[in-house]
Amino acid sequence: MTSTKCKTRNSLLAAALAFALLSLPHPSMAAASGTGARAFTADDSGAASAVQAKLNKSQFKNVKVDVQNGIATLSGTVDLYEYKVDADKRVHKVKGVSAVRNDIEVAGPNVSDQELKAKLVEKLTYDRVGYGNVWDAISLDVQNGVVTLGGHARNDVDKDSAIALVSTYPGVKDVENEIQVDPVSIMDDQTRVAIYRAIYNFPALNQYAIDPAKTIRISVQNGHVELYGVVDSQTDKNLAFQRANGVPGVFSVKNYLQVANQPGEPQKQAAVQ
Repeated sequence: MTSTKCKTRNSLLAAALAFALLSLPHPSMAAASGTGARAFTADDSGAASAVQAKLNKSQFKNVKVDVQNGIATLSGTVDLYEYKVDADKRVHKVKGVSAVRNDIEVAGPNVSDQELKAKLVEKLTYDRVGYGNVWDAISLDVQNGVVTLGGHARNDVDKDSAIALVSTYPGVKDVENEIQVDPVSIMDDQTRVAIYRAIYNFPALNQYAIDPAKTIRISVQNGHVELYGVVDSQTDKNLAFQRANGVPGVFSVKNYLQVANQPGEPQKQAAVQ
C-alpha cells in the first residue's frame, strides 16, 4: 500500500516538473526567430532601396516600388510602354529580387485605335529599309491601345526592331508579340533571293521594288512560300504567284497579296503593305 502511494506521489511530482519546464520560455529559439525576422525585413528593405536606385530616372518619377518576400511590385504610371518594359528589366537585375510584378500603367496621350494603327503601319512599312525588309511580313492590330504584332519576320533582329518601334510610340498601352521568326536555313535564304529575282526582275512587276511601302513581301519557311503586300491588279497578283511557284526548290506558294481597292482577307494581310 505504501509502495503504491509512493509511486503515485512520484508520478504527480514528475508531471508537475514536466509542466513547469514546458511553461518556461526558450530564449535561444526566441532569439533565433527574432534574428531571422529582422534579417528578412532588412533584406527586403535593402532590395527596395536598390530598386529605387535603379529607377532613379526622370521617366520613372511616378513609379512606386514595394518589395515583400523578394517579390518587387511596381505600380504608378509612365508615359511610354517602352519605359514600363525598361523598368521591369532594370528591377530584375537587382540582387535580392526573385520576381517582379509589373503593375505600371502607361499614361501618355489617348490616341484612337484607328489613328494609332495607321501611324504604326506607316512606321513598320519603312522599318529596316536597306536591310532586306522585303523578307518581313509583320501584321499589326490595335484594340484599346493594346498592339498585337503577328505575321513573319526573317530573323530575331527584325522582330525585335518591330517590337522596339511600336513600344516607343506614344499612345501604345501594351504590346503582344506573336511574330513568328522564319527558320534559319541556307536553302531558304537561297530560295528568298531566287524568288526576289524572279519577281522583281520581271518587267511587269519591277515597279514594286521602287517604294518600300509598296513591295511584294516574301516569307519562306522550309521551302514553303507566302506572298504579302498590295498590288495594282489581279494580273499582277497572278504573275507574282506564277513567278514564285516556278522557282526550283519551292514546295508551295500561298498568295496573300491584296489587289488595291478590292476587299481582302484582313486576317491574312501583313501590316507592312
